[in-house]
Amino acid sequence: MNRSILIVICDFLLVSLLVFSTADVNKVGEAGVKRAVKMEFATNQVDRGKDLAAVMRLALDEERRNRDQLLGELARSREAVGQREQQVRQVEQQLQSREQEALRLQQQQTNIEQQFAAAQASIQNLNRQLQNNSSESLLSKEKLSALEAEAQKKSDQAAALQRQLDELAKSNSVTAAEKQQLSAKLQVAEVEKRAATEQAARMAEEVKAERMEKAKLADSVKALASNSGQLAQEIRQDRSLSPNMIFDEFVTNRVEARFAAFKSGLFGTNRRKETETVLVTDGTNTFALCHVQDTPLTLGDPGTDWEGLAGTLGRNTAEVPIRSLYFNFRDPRVVWMPVAQSEVRRLGCKVYRVSSDPFKFQDAVLVGTQDSYYGQCSFQIDVTTPDYVKLDRNLLKGLFGHFNPSRGDLVFSKTGELLGVMANSTYCLMLHGFDSGATFQFGDDVRNEHTGAVLAELYSQVTQFPPKLQ
Repeated sequence: MNRSILIVICDFLLVSLLVFSTADVNKVGEAGVKRAVKMEFATNQVDRGKDLAAVMRLALDEERRNRDQLLGELARSREAVGQREQQVRQVEQQLQSREQEALRLQQQQTNIEQQFAAAQASIQNLNRQLQNNSSESLLSKEKLSALEAEAQKKSDQAAALQRQLDELAKSNSVTAAEKQQLSAKLQVAEVEKRAATEQAARMAEEVKAERMEKAKLADSVKALASNSGQLAQEIRQDRSLSPNMIFDEFVTNRVEARFAAFKSGLFGTNRRKETETVLVTDGTNTFALCHVQDTPLTLGDPGTDWEGLAGTLGRNTAEVPIRSLYFNFRDPRVVWMPVAQSEVRRLGCKVYRVSSDPFKFQDAVLVGTQDSYYGQCSFQIDVTTPDYVKLDRNLLKGLFGHFNPSRGDLVFSKTGELLGVMANSTYCLMLHGFDSGATFQFGDDVRNEHTGAVLAELYSQVTQFPPKLQ
């Protein structure tokens, strides 16, 4: 197995062992026996994701270096094959040239041999003629001298042809030797070419195998990264934050909501309210939320017919308008205002998520939106009010500031998620979603929305709640 993959897998197993070996302090104890458990929450967390990412980067860098080395060797092998092929072509051209030269010399030798044979035959004819003429007594001396000269000439030609034959024989020997050397070189070049081709093929196969191995490693890294992300998310979800950390995060990311309501008439009314809140999301949309008492609107019968509604959300120097206000479907005392993504970026604050498991921890952190107080509180499940959790005032601890829980306070889970809003001083409405029962559009003229009738109807809904929730 590849050493890099083995390192990554070992690191993943080590992280898994550390995560799943953590003891759940909330489950310690025997049935029927109450024990006092002292919980201390660490404020510094180890970022295992960075170590894992560093190991994966080291593995990928090593695989990349191996691939680059194999690609370099493959390029050099291909270059050597090209050089060998060029040498083979040159040797083949030289061999073809030598063969043509040998054919030309052989043809020339054949012609000379034919001429030599003709000369020999002519000499023999002249000798016979000379013998015949010498035997004749009446042959003149001039004719005899001419015949002798002619015979001498033919003899000289025959000697010259013999010398040419000897030279051609030597040339043929040299050409044959060179041809034999070229054939040997051609064989050697063919062997080297085959060896280089086989080496290039092997290098190509190694590169292909390396790429497949790298692809497998990349898939393993992706799977491991996905698992690592899930583990990191589980670790963050199981990590318990201290009240100090939660309140400090609230102070850093809080948004100031300002409201104004206008009504003309003999006794004109101009009511303004301000409160601190946070942005929260259900995974799709983002809202700012608060208690209706922190707005100029009042649930009552008769309700107030407002003529104009306005509001802004501000943080530091950034400010965005409030365009509408929604009343919670289950409890209209909790209201929220939608915020667009561009406005979220302009405000530049953290967007809290709704708690996915509000009952994971017994305790929660309550933060006052009007006064600077916060503290760790114990909440109990009341089976008669499934949408609420009850504040146990006998188990208040870690209190800071003038702690007096009241309606409109925000309740955060120990993981830092938003659990809900205090509907009154004892019960907290848990946020499971953002289902609205009524909506007001803000503007200079809202008379056609009949705010008085809507507020009276919502007040009637609240009066039907059990007394402990009112």
